[in-house]
Amino acid sequence: MIRLGIIGAMEEELETLLFTLGGKTCSSHSGSAFYQGTLEGLPVVLVQCGIGKVNAAICTQILIDLYGVTHILNTGIAGSLNPNLDIGDLVISRDAMYHDVDCGTFDYPLGQVPGMDTVAFPADKALVDVAWNSAEAENPGHTRIARIASGDQFICEKEKKERIISITGGACTEMEGAAIAQTAYRAGIPFVILRAISDKADDSADMDYPTFERIAAHRCASVTRRVARALAAK
Repeated sequence: MIRLGIIGAMEEELETLLFTLGGKTCSSHSGSAFYQGTLEGLPVVLVQCGIGKVNAAICTQILIDLYGVTHILNTGIAGSLNPNLDIGDLVISRDAMYHDVDCGTFDYPLGQVPGMDTVAFPADKALVDVAWNSAEAENPGHTRIARIASGDQFICEKEKKERIISITGGACTEMEGAAIAQTAYRAGIPFVILRAISDKADDSADMDYPTFERIAAHRCASVTRRVARALAAK
């Protein structure tokens, strides 16, 4: 049976899901609250991991080790790296990689963590397909499957945005996805990352983000509920 771990970085990204979670129980580990219950008939564990790669990786490993999740979905918001992606559009991870890892001195490509056998961590194809169908049902014609770039930076400068594009070829940038992807990849757990665009990751980001954060987060929550419903029906 599928037991889905759902990870969001911020309260806005999980509040709607928590409101609809059935049979909810809560326990705390490493400073984060983990909520067990059912979402659209599917057994799930929800956690607000906090912002950044380390927080995300800690909560992912706890979901795997202590809660026995079989699949992981990371839901949240991101800045666009693609001019064809508008605020509110959705991105499903083909894979995820870091934009702030640089061990080139030791002949590693930009983005590759030493000791890992890949630069980008591939999402599970079956989960990608379910997420795609769910996103298209929610917002037809405004979804793409692409690479997600992650780093411990909020991007609001054009020069940094262009550098991330050149390093990763990603469609959007955020601060948790690749860490969740790496943790799941090492554990052999299928994962997918879902992002709604909240800003353009450029000089307008500091104005766009506060305005559209909640709208984008709620769109992701609606798609996540559709994913849970589809997985429960399998």
